[in-house]
Amino acid sequence: MDIVRIFDTTLRDGEQSPGATLTQPEKLEIARQLESLGVDIIEAGFPVSSDGDFESVRAIASEIGGSTICGLARCHPKDIERAGNAIKPAKSGRIHLFCATSKIHREHKLRKGKEEIIKLAIDSIRAALEYTSDVEFSPEDASRTEMEFLEEITHAAIEAGATTINLPDTVGYATPAGYGHIFAHLIEKLPIIRARNVYLSAHCHDDLGMAVANSLSAVQGGARQVECTINGIGERAGNAALEEIVMALRTRGDYFKAKTRIDATKIYPTSRMVSSLTGLMVQRNKAIIGENAFAHEAGIHQDGILKYRETYEIMDPKTIGLPTNSLVLGKHSGRHAFKDRVTQLGYAVTDEQVEAAFVKFKTLADKKKEVFDEDIEALVDDQLELTRGVFELVNYQIFTGTSTIPTATVTLKDSAGERLQDASVGDGPVDAIYSAIQRLTGIKVTLTDYRIRAVTKGKEALGEVQVELEHSDRKIRGRGLSTDILEASALAYLAAINRLRSMANRENLMSPHVSV
Repeated sequence: MDIVRIFDTTLRDGEQSPGATLTQPEKLEIARQLESLGVDIIEAGFPVSSDGDFESVRAIASEIGGSTICGLARCHPKDIERAGNAIKPAKSGRIHLFCATSKIHREHKLRKGKEEIIKLAIDSIRAALEYTSDVEFSPEDASRTEMEFLEEITHAAIEAGATTINLPDTVGYATPAGYGHIFAHLIEKLPIIRARNVYLSAHCHDDLGMAVANSLSAVQGGARQVECTINGIGERAGNAALEEIVMALRTRGDYFKAKTRIDATKIYPTSRMVSSLTGLMVQRNKAIIGENAFAHEAGIHQDGILKYRETYEIMDPKTIGLPTNSLVLGKHSGRHAFKDRVTQLGYAVTDEQVEAAFVKFKTLADKKKEVFDEDIEALVDDQLELTRGVFELVNYQIFTGTSTIPTATVTLKDSAGERLQDASVGDGPVDAIYSAIQRLTGIKVTLTDYRIRAVTKGKEALGEVQVELEHSDRKIRGRGLSTDILEASALAYLAAINRLRSMANRENLMSPHVSV
């Protein structure tokens, strides 16, 4: 079977999902997991967009050695220089260049002619080769580009030294048959592709719900790299979902005659980590990793499963790392067993973070009869958030009742260790807590979204609260966990405030969105 490279752009295109902005430590944590997953290329960010994105790409390039680290760049000298410097520490680094080529983009966005675009692409590829021998070029909106011009610019890019040509369906306009034909056609018309061992890559968006189908059709047409994201997150309706691409090739290898290097048992933990850190929930009926993906309710289906699993399951849930049993950990468990399980769940954390999470685990174990993998993941994720906080919740008190105005007294500790205390009233206990936190931090925001869910089952379930705040036209999310839902609400609000404060301390941290 042919090997299809997996180019993961969760940290670049995926982060462009509204509300999914990640901090540098969060990006590093996901990058470590992607490396463990077996991703061939990690597109770590768009270095020229901000100092924060540059530093994130550079940090990932400095640490990750098992995957190629890629930085995105427009066909512009400053972009190329920035991307080149960001990936410089990488054991294996790549620069991904893009330039619009479709008629609608040429006329209404670039306002450049074909010859001008070809020259720009050639000059940019040659400039990128000064930093790395691994250069990918994308004719943006390739699926709507005239075939004759696509042939011309692809040939020119390869002649200039590009080692990978990505043919993106930037706006999700393509259909499977048509998109697959583009790849087969170029391979037939341009012998230079095979002569120079150039990889053709597919990058599909899901605007019409065909991103995965289009990507698989591209593989049939000759693509040997697929660009995708965990959980299919990304610009607008998202990108092709990595887990669906990988499991389709694995399950139907007889049809596609191709496979990936992905360790499928890491898919589920990776999906949960990305969902947790981005705040983007996975829909219940999502293929492969949704809550209902391996659930059976119909009596006929249940009967078939009990008699022979493969009657209604084409995949074994264990192959994607789906946990089937609760953790055998409780209040008598030790640090070593706890740390070992955290490592198995895919986290690379410091001893200090493990210790802090372990303390919370022991507290939780005293309250719960059963402790699940989801509880451990939540505690570790929460600890990753807390270790970066400017403000820390010390305690709170609520005074409420049917004939009492809800009042909250909140005590915080700032980064200098000073305790801050204030009280406020509100329409309800949560509103009162949030008003008090605003007074203490001095940051006024608008609550635009508030969600509660139980992480696990039972009356002692760990509760998760997710909030979205708005400040100066910027949306920030926060997440809090506790068996006490009011405490979880306070922690979520405070996490968002801390994120906003951290972002404000660095200039131009918010990245401009880019479509490729």
